[in-house]
Amino acid sequence: MGKRKVVSKTEDTAEVGKGKPSSLTAKPKISSKSVHSGRIYIKVSYNNTLMTVTDDRGSVLAWASAGSLGFSGPKKATPFAAQKVVAAIAEKINKTGPFNVEVLVSGVGGGRDSAIRSLVNHGFNVLSIKDITPIPHNGPKPPKVRRV
Repeated sequence: MGKRKVVSKTEDTAEVGKGKPSSLTAKPKISSKSVHSGRIYIKVSYNNTLMTVTDDRGSVLAWASAGSLGFSGPKKATPFAAQKVVAAIAEKINKTGPFNVEVLVSGVGGGRDSAIRSLVNHGFNVLSIKDITPIPHNGPKPPKVRRV
């Protein structure tokens, strides 16, 4: 049998202090594979603007929201905030892609048009734009009239 090196707790913590990441604080490596095509989901509400970038299979590559960029209150739903969200997304995925994207827009808010225009201005090739806002049609049946 081979010899084992016994490491005491003091030696183990000394190694952590030298810049070697411990297994608890080590961050997973981000794959640097380039993605050619994908989807961008834009959810624009009266309160916030959210953007999610996925590949063709649906795996999330990056996301950003107006709230995560520091906008607060009603400023999160403005067209300016939507432009800043697109800029943050473009910065996150500038090396890996995707650059040929399908855009799926959901919700009602001021940043819908400016987000799509800003995507084109940041160099994305928009293949299609689809509105996936849920629309009620007739709804549930109302309750019976109350008889007393």
